[in-house]
Order: sequence, then C-alpha cells, then structure tokens
Amino acid sequence: MAGLTLKNIKKIYPHSGDQKKPKKAKKGEVAEEKKVNLQVTDEGVVAVQAFNLDIADKEFIVLVGPSGCGKSTTLRMVAGLEEISAGELYIDGKLVNDVAPKDRDIAMVFQNYALYPHMTVYENMAFPLKLRKMDKAEIDRRVREAAEILDITQYLERKPKALSGGQRQRVAIGRAIVREPKVLLMDEPLSNLDAKLRNQMRAEIIKLRQKINTTFMYVTHDQTEAMTLGDRIVIMKDGFIQQIGTPQEVFDHPANLFVAGFIGVPQMNFFDAKLVKANGKYAVSVGDMTVELSEEKQKNLAAKNVAEQAITLGVRPNHIVLGDAAKCIKAKVDVSEMMGSEVHLHANANGKDVVIIVPTMDLDSAQFGYGAEIHFTFGGNVCHVFDLDGKNLEF
Repeated sequence: MAGLTLKNIKKIYPHSGDQKKPKKAKKGEVAEEKKVNLQVTDEGVVAVQAFNLDIADKEFIVLVGPSGCGKSTTLRMVAGLEEISAGELYIDGKLVNDVAPKDRDIAMVFQNYALYPHMTVYENMAFPLKLRKMDKAEIDRRVREAAEILDITQYLERKPKALSGGQRQRVAIGRAIVREPKVLLMDEPLSNLDAKLRNQMRAEIIKLRQKINTTFMYVTHDQTEAMTLGDRIVIMKDGFIQQIGTPQEVFDHPANLFVAGFIGVPQMNFFDAKLVKANGKYAVSVGDMTVELSEEKQKNLAAKNVAEQAITLGVRPNHIVLGDAAKCIKAKVDVSEMMGSEVHLHANANGKDVVIIVPTMDLDSAQFGYGAEIHFTFGGNVCHVFDLDGKNLEF
C-alpha cells in the first residue's frame, strides 16, 4: 500500500479561442453573465492553486467543497487523467508526474458507474485483470472475494441493466478493488443515488474500508459524506485549500467563515457583533446582549493579544437556547419546521435570518407559528469569533 504527497500542485486550463468573445444573445434573450471566482491569468484559468497535502498509508482523505472548487480536478491529476501544470505528485515516495495512469497502481470509481452494458457483473469486474493477462484462477479468486465483501455474489451473472443504482455502484467499486491498488480514488460515487441508498452505501464504504488495505481519496460536495467517511477532510474553495483537519476539528474550530458556513447542517448562524474586553475578560456584544467567552476561548484570544473590534459572530443552530425577554435577543418566527424529535425555527432577529434547533420535548411547537415572538441566547463556550475578513480570531 502507499501514501501520497502533493507538493504545490497547480492546474491551469489555457485560454481557448472561443473563450475570448462572449456569445451574443439571440433576439429576445437576455445575455447571461458568467461569474467565475477562479483566478484568471495570462496563462489561463487557475483551477487548483498551491495544493499541499500528505496522505498517510491506508488513510481515508475526503476532498469537499462546492461545485467548481477544484476537488475533482485534483483527483484527476492524482489519477493521471489531467496533466499537472506545476508541483510534484509522489505515490509511495515515487515522483509520478510523468507516469502514465496505468502505471500508477491506482484505481478510480466514477460518478456514473462506467460499466460495460454488454458484459455480466463477473466480466465487468474481471476485465481490468484480463488486460493484465493475469492467471484465470487468480482472476476468479479476486472477483469472488470482492463480490463477497460487497455482497454482490448473487448478481455475478447479471448484466448492469438488471441492477439497481446501488448495486451498479457496488460493481464499479468491486471492479476497482479487484486490482488491489495502492490508492483508490472515488469521484462523487454516491451522487446519483437517492437519499436512502446514499445512506446505505455510505455505511458500505465504511465497512469496505475496514476490509481492504488501501489508501482512499474521496471527492464529494456533500459535507455529511465528508464528516462520516473521512479520517481527515480537505475543504476547498475557488481552487484553494481552506482547512485540513479531522471532521471534529473542522466542525469545532472552523478556520474561517467559509468553513464555518459550509460544515454543519443547518448552516451556522452569523451575527454582526463586537468583541469587547472588560476586567481582562473577552466578551461578545450582540445588540443589547453581552456574553462572556469561555476560559478556552479567553486563552486563545489572549495568546494572540486580540484587540477589541467589530466581528462576525458564529453560533450553530443547536447551540442556541430559548429564554425569557431579559438579556436575550428578540426575534420573530418566519417558519417552524417539525422534524420529529426537534423543531427548526427560522426566525428574523435584527434583520438577520436565524435558525434555532429546539428539542420537541422542550416546547409546545404549536405556539411557534408565523409571527410568534421569541427570545434566545447562547453560552460563551459555543461562540465562534471571526474578524471582518472572515478569519477565525482564535487560531
């Protein structure tokens, strides 16, 4: 098996001739303005910038971010399907920038399964081994072993059209693992499945990871997949890495506003606030409410000698509690969503949308209809303090 090292990896897509002039709108149509947040240079569009990452042997790394952030491009560069514009890629300590994809000892699972429709499941899984001219007995052993791991033995004689989406994806994964690759790359493999199947397949991938000794590199835009699957998560935006850490680290200590808003469902609430200091203690002031920060946050801010300033304050919906009118923030309910064990209250506080998660056992949900007045507060241990540029002031 193998570790990976990506050193200052960069990907630039050169300008093409048809990109220079925007298409004219037809009569009666409104010209569409294309917004691109990626950096555009004289060389072309920079899709991935200064990507540095060390992946340990058998580690499960997840690249996550919105569409167009460069995560799939990074994966394809590791696979050899995209040329690396700058930087160095090492697999098992060997520089592989100019090594052909077939010689990198990697396997890739695609979003759209990419199975051969005229072949049976057995033949699909055996095909990459036949290309290597492997012994028939060894091919049979590997295919049946992979089918057993993925619980698809009973489908080996069927063709892909006779399988469900989840079963086809298992076949695609099986075709990859029979090769016993050093690195298994997965590009949004669950995005074509419905919610229930996605949950099932997520569990299957976790089980698979325990059974095969392979390094995983997984791409998704779904932060729930990232949080449940990854040993570490790499959060990307506009071609740049925003933060690398364990799921718990990026949830508890987001490096900036983007990470804070991207990780967590529902999204973190943000308030215009002030960081103030009184009697040597830091506190946050929101409207008429002031909350003293926890000891851990006091230490982090004091160590960096952070000054009093206007800030963006982040608080997760499940960390907000309802209270009485005294020393609380007033809000009006816009929408109340019953989710079974909890209610999601969407409210307006000082012109800001706020989501509050409240366990149903703690309230009578009927009283929180449209326009209902509520008051809420939060503790100093759940506050995330960002400067106006979006950087977390604690770290």
